[in-house]
Amino acid sequence: MKYGLISDERYEKFCKKRDNLEKEIARIKAKTIKPTKEVNELLEKLGTSKIETGVKLSDLLRRTELTYENLSPIDDERPVLTKQERDEVQIQVKYEGYINLQLAQVEKANKLENKALSQEIEYANIKGLRLEARQKLDKFKPISVGQASRISGVSPADISVLLIYLEQQRKANEK
Repeated sequence: MKYGLISDERYEKFCKKRDNLEKEIARIKAKTIKPTKEVNELLEKLGTSKIETGVKLSDLLRRTELTYENLSPIDDERPVLTKQERDEVQIQVKYEGYINLQLAQVEKANKLENKALSQEIEYANIKGLRLEARQKLDKFKPISVGQASRISGVSPADISVLLIYLEQQRKANEK
């Protein structure tokens, strides 16, 4: 590699694995499983409900009772993947919703991190803030909402009140 941190061979393995995962996840999301007798017998045997209409393979995989491995009998186009790749595909597909939710929360936290707080704010005058939060915010005078959220004694509810206050102030200043 350019900086010598990993060997070319190791980087090639990484790239191959990444490509395999991307291709397989895209295939699973695109593949529709039809409600055949064989499919419904397998689903019933695995302890999940039958399907009445075509269902994406990814939607089946998201069912709690099903795994990437036990869906192989009804997936005739499955490529040869390593155990680690199969596990990774299952994790990414099964938990995609949770992963996206976490990414959205991280993005929201990053936005709050950079939302500036004026040093002139009189926290004692903000209705809805708990007494402890008012005292701590007045004492530490955080420069951002992110910093305020990390102060012991300032709850997520206090941060919500602070954000509402900031929005009200912004609207009042626009008039």
